[in-house]
Amino acid sequence: MFQSTDCSREVSTMSFKVAAIQMVSTPDVQENIQAAGALIAEAAADGAALVALPEYFCLMGRKDTDKVAARENEGDGPIQAFLAQQARTHGIYVVGGTLPMVCPEPERVYNTTLVFGPDGAPIARYDKIHLFNFQRGAESFDEATSIRPGTAPRVFDTPIGKVGLSICYDLRFPELYRAFGGVSLILVPAAFTYTTGKAHWELLLRARAVENQCYVLAPAQGGVHPTGRRTWGHSMLVDPWGEIVAQLPEGPGVVAGNIDTDRLEEIRTALPALRHRVM
Repeated sequence: MFQSTDCSREVSTMSFKVAAIQMVSTPDVQENIQAAGALIAEAAADGAALVALPEYFCLMGRKDTDKVAARENEGDGPIQAFLAQQARTHGIYVVGGTLPMVCPEPERVYNTTLVFGPDGAPIARYDKIHLFNFQRGAESFDEATSIRPGTAPRVFDTPIGKVGLSICYDLRFPELYRAFGGVSLILVPAAFTYTTGKAHWELLLRARAVENQCYVLAPAQGGVHPTGRRTWGHSMLVDPWGEIVAQLPEGPGVVAGNIDTDRLEEIRTALPALRHRVM
C-alpha cells in the first residue's frame, strides 16, 4: 500500500512550510472530517506543503468502544478516503493525526498515523507503540483496553529530509526518537490531557527538538469536548534550538512555520552533539 512519492508542489529545499491543525473533536466522525477539511484548506492556502492533524482528529468518542466501531481496514474506509482526497486536492503531504485501524483482536484497534503524499497516494504508516495509562482522582485513562500497541518506528522522506512519526504518549520515551536516526522533522499528533499537558507538554516537545537537533511539529486536541473531557492544546512548532516558532493555546486553528534546512545545518555544525554520542 505504501510507496514513495514526489512532491507535486514547487518546494524550496531550503525552506518548507508546515502546519499543525488544532481541533476540539466530537463523537461525530462526519462533523470532525468537515472541520478538518476546512482547516486543511486554510493551511494549504497559506502555503503549507505538509499539514498534520491531531490524534483522534476523526473521533473523540464517549466510550472506548466507539473507536472500535469506527475502525477501518488498510486502504478502505471514509476516513482514509478523506485524507487521500485532501492531499490530492491541495497537492500537499497530509499526516492524518490518528485513526482507528483494524488489528488482529476484534475488541481492540491500532491507533494509527497515515501519511498521504501530494498525489493522494499513501506513503507511510505508524501504529502507536506506547499506550497511555494515568489515574489521579477522577481522571482515569487506560488506552490498552481498546488499543493494540504497534511495534516499529517509522520515518518517511520529504524534500527537506526524513520525517519521524510518533503519537502523544510516545513523547515520554526518548529512545523511540533516537531510533529514527537523523531526521529534519518529528511529528507528534496528540490529545494530551489538561493535567499532564499543563505539566509536561512544552517541556517534552522542546527537549525532543534539542536532543535530536531537529524541528518538532505537534498538532493537538485543545479544548473542552462534548464528552466533557478537556485536552491541553498548545499545538506548536519548535525549532532545533528548542525555540517555539508558533503556538496556539486552545480552540480550533492552524499553527504554521518554515522548516529551514540552513538553520538545521547551522545548529548541527556549531554543536555537533549527534556526532558526539557514545551510546
